[in-house]
Amino acid sequence: MNLFQQFQHDSLLHRTRRHFLNDCTTGLGALWLATTAGRSWGADAALKKDPAQPLRPVSAPLPGKVQRVIYLHMAGSPSQLELFDYKPMLAKVDGKDCPDSFLEGKQFAFIQGIPKMLGPQYPFRQHGQSGQWISDRLPHFASVADDVCFIKSMHTDQFNHGPAQLLMHTGSQNPGWASTGAWATYGLGSENQNLPGFIVLTSGGKNPDAGKSVWGSGFLPSVYQGVQCRSQGDPVLFLSNPPGINRGLRRRTLDAISEINQRSAKESGDPETLTRMAQYELAFRMQVSASDAFDITQEPAGIHALYGTQPGKESFANNCLLARRLAERGVRFIQLFDWGWDSHGAGESEALSHGFKDKCRSTDRPLMALITDLKQRGLLEDTLIVWGGEFGRTPMRENRNGVEMTFVGRDHNPAAFTLWMAGGGVKRGFSYGETDDFGYQSLINRVSVHDLHATLLALMGFDHMRFTYPVSGVNMRLSNVTKPGSSVIKGILS
Repeated sequence: MNLFQQFQHDSLLHRTRRHFLNDCTTGLGALWLATTAGRSWGADAALKKDPAQPLRPVSAPLPGKVQRVIYLHMAGSPSQLELFDYKPMLAKVDGKDCPDSFLEGKQFAFIQGIPKMLGPQYPFRQHGQSGQWISDRLPHFASVADDVCFIKSMHTDQFNHGPAQLLMHTGSQNPGWASTGAWATYGLGSENQNLPGFIVLTSGGKNPDAGKSVWGSGFLPSVYQGVQCRSQGDPVLFLSNPPGINRGLRRRTLDAISEINQRSAKESGDPETLTRMAQYELAFRMQVSASDAFDITQEPAGIHALYGTQPGKESFANNCLLARRLAERGVRFIQLFDWGWDSHGAGESEALSHGFKDKCRSTDRPLMALITDLKQRGLLEDTLIVWGGEFGRTPMRENRNGVEMTFVGRDHNPAAFTLWMAGGGVKRGFSYGETDDFGYQSLINRVSVHDLHATLLALMGFDHMRFTYPVSGVNMRLSNVTKPGSSVIKGILS
C-alpha cells in the first residue's frame, strides 16, 4: 500500500454513517432523504449550521417579538402564598388540622401525619392600575406591577429539587437533555460574536441542586451550553493570561493549534473539530470583550443606587445589572440562579419569618431595577424576563415526623406555583390562571412546564413541534416528545 492509498484508507476509517448521510446530496441517498420516511427520520429537522461559525446570528422561521431572554430562577422555590397568590380563605383556617382530602394520595418531601393549615405570613394589597395582588415583602417590585404578566396556575410532576429543576430548564427530569438557553442559541445564534451566546450567573453561595445540567447543551453541540461566569474577579476562570504570556504569544499559540485542528478536520470530517476551533477563537476574543462587559464600575452612581449593587461582591443585585449589560451587548440568553429559597422551616435560614424575608429583601430592588432599566433603554420591547422557581409550597405548615417545628415553613408543592414574565410579547399588568381557595391546586387555565417551553419558543419565533434535533432516530424537542399535548399559552400573548 503506497502513501496515497494509506491516506485514503485512514480517511475512510474516520467516516461514519452520519457523515455519509449528511454529505449525500445526490443519488439514491438524496432521493431517500426527500421521502416522507427520510423526513420522519429527522434528516430535515436539524438546522443547517456552519461549524466554523456556530453562533452566527440567524433569523427565526416565524415572526417573534423576543430577541433575548433573561431567566431568573429562584433555586429552592419561593412560596407563592407569601408573594403573589393572595388567599384570604387560607387565613381563616390558619392553625386548623389539614383536611384528609388534602393528604390522600399525595406525596410530600417531608410532611407526615396530619399537619396544621398555615395562613399567609405577610399582608397583601393591590398595586398599579392593574390591581395586582403582591405582598409587602416586595415593595419595590410592586411599583412595576403594571409591567408584569403573572401565571398563577403553573404545575409540575416533580416534587424534589434536582428533577424539578431539570424539568423546568430542559423539559426532562433526567440529565442529558438540552437546556432552554442551549435551544435558544442553537436556533438563533448570538448577536455578539465576542461573548458566549448563553451566559449563566449564580448567587446565594451555591449552584442549583441539579448542578450544571440545568444550563447544559445535552445532545446539542457543546458550543451551545451555558458558560458560567462570575460577578467578581475574572468573569471566567483562566481568562487572563498567565505570567510570562502576552496576547501576541497566545495568538501565535492558537494559530499553531488551529493549523493542527484544520488537518484533523480534513482527515476525519468531524464538524466538532471546527466547533472546537471556534470556541478557542471565542475565548481569545473574550479576553477583551468579557472584561469590559463585566466591569460594572463603569456604571454611574445613579444606576448603582437603582439596583443596590456593590461592585466587587457576588450578589443577585450585581448579577441583575450584569444581565442588563449583557443584554445590551447582544447576548442571546442570560440565566441567573439565586440559591436559598427552600423555606421548610427546618432552621432560621429556612424560616418564612427569617431566611425567606432576607431573600426577598436581597432581590426586591434588583427585580424592579432590571425591569425599569431595560424599559428606559428601549430594551424591554424585545427582551423577555422570566422569574420563577421549580415548584410551589404547600398551604400546610411543614412538620417532620409528625411534630411541629420551632420555625415556620412550607413543604414542596408541585401542584401549584406562580411564575411571572415581563417584556417582549407578553401582556402587561395581567394575571393568568387561578388556584383553589387555598393555593393548593392549579384549577383554571392550568399551565405545564412544557406549555411554558412551547410559549418561550413561540415568542422567539419557533414552532415548538417543528423545532427539533435528531437523536438516535428520534426528533427531540424542548417541549418533550414523550409527553404530547403541550401548547402555547395564547392567553398571555400581547
